[in-house]
This record gives sequence, structure tokens and C-alpha cells, in this order.
Amino acid sequence: MKCPFCRLDNDRVIDSRASEDGFAIRRRRQCLHCKRRYTTYERLEEMAIKVVKKGGEREPFSRQKIRDGLAKACWKRPISDEQIDSIVSAVESETYGTFESEVDSRYLGELVMAHLGKLDEVAFVRFASVYREFKDVRDFVEELQPMLQQPSQKTNDANVRTSRGAGERR
Repeated sequence: MKCPFCRLDNDRVIDSRASEDGFAIRRRRQCLHCKRRYTTYERLEEMAIKVVKKGGEREPFSRQKIRDGLAKACWKRPISDEQIDSIVSAVESETYGTFESEVDSRYLGELVMAHLGKLDEVAFVRFASVYREFKDVRDFVEELQPMLQQPSQKTNDANVRTSRGAGERR
């Protein structure tokens, strides 16, 4: 492994541990020449699954493409890189566990939205607006209707605090 700083191939592994639910190994390395440290990840080389796009063209499954889409949807939201990586790993794991050679892009998009919807509603709507190609405000309203009909967790938490507070004062 060449050092990313001095470009020499002379390092040692300082630490190794499982990462991403056991689907990768994280290795902490130190260059023996410049003494700087860096991290590498080792993953199983799997048979490449092709993603069948809306127009029928096929391209290789890309973890990075899913991660980039999630990062854009989660921009300035209280979502950590670890949470994004967790969704990417879950989508990748389910895809490789379910399909052998090809997966429809609609399946991947819906799978990402299912995971994202559990994490953050705003990020979910952002992702859905790009994935489902919203044309105008009506498309946003249609997507939001089911969410608005469900009681908000914040409202439920506030009601619990209010009812407890009222009971304690009596």
C-alpha cells in the first residue's frame, strides 16, 4: 500500500478491526518513511451487480453514488456521516443479498427512501424530490400528505410532558 503523503510503499499496520457490520476491515497504517498515519478499508470483491436505469441502460452498482445522493439530501441536517454510511451499508447489503446480477434503479431509490424516511423527514423529502423528479409544489404536497396525517413524535413528546407536569402539580 503506497503512502498517500510520500507515495512510498513501506508501511506497517497498527490496528485492524471489523467495520460496516463486518463487510469491511478498517486498517490503521503508519508509513515507515514519513511516519504519518492513514486509514484503509478492505472489502470483499463481489460480483458486480448492474443497475438498470429508467431508460434501460445498465451501469455498475456504486456505493459512492448512493452516498453522494444521501449526502446532498442530508445537507445541513442533524445527520452524521456514520448514519449516512449505515444507510449505504444497509442498502448495499440488502441489494447483494437479494439480487445476483441486476437490480432496478427504482428498487434502489425506494429502498434508500425507506431508510431515510425513518431517519429524517426533511432529508427524505429532499431525496424524493430529486428521485421522483418533482415538477412543481403540488408534487411536494402529495408526498407530504401521508406524513402530515401521522401524529408528530415531537407533538406526542410535548403532550406527555404537559400531562405529566399537570399531574405532578395537583
